[in-house]
Amino acid sequence: MGRYTGPVVRLSRREGVNLFLKGSRRSDDKVAKRLEQAPGMHGARRGKTSDYGLQLREKQKLKRIYGLLERQFRVFFKRASRKQGVTGENLIMLLESRLDNVVYRLMYAQTRRESRQMVNHGHICVNDKPVDISSYVVKVGDKISPKKKDATITRIKARVESLDDYPLPDWLSLDKTTLEGKVLREPTKADAKLPVEESLIVELFSK
Repeated sequence: MGRYTGPVVRLSRREGVNLFLKGSRRSDDKVAKRLEQAPGMHGARRGKTSDYGLQLREKQKLKRIYGLLERQFRVFFKRASRKQGVTGENLIMLLESRLDNVVYRLMYAQTRRESRQMVNHGHICVNDKPVDISSYVVKVGDKISPKKKDATITRIKARVESLDDYPLPDWLSLDKTTLEGKVLREPTKADAKLPVEESLIVELFSK
């Protein structure tokens, strides 16, 4: 199955929480009201959910937030399970460290979908070298910057300025003059601030 290209608000309504897929990074009353009704002409009723159903919904939320397919998600879960520490927290750390997410967190793009497109089209450099793999995992000390191309720099500069009042995560730094970002430390679950219970995902994959 290919990547989902339909209306993204439908995905948030399915999960009952704002997954911030449409473009606005902030929750608002209009979005909240739409989340009360499930997708469909009349809104499917939300009945009692089994333990498996709850675990599945958490996995779907995390997949949709980062825009991953099932196979991609399983690859990251396996990597997280092999690392020392808590598997669920390792999973979030790895997903946050994906290059497309870092580009989003640095405010180069309004959505993760837009940031993935920027990376795939070769507009982003890591340590001054172009990287066009959106799943590339950055490391502490890596420098992220736009490709030295007038159109790219102009576009990203406008985006950064439009999101000037949006807080930058503590694990990243951004020089708004040169538009160069830097990974200061590994991200944590607290940094991600996701509406997801990652422990339920670990339970799902442990069956």
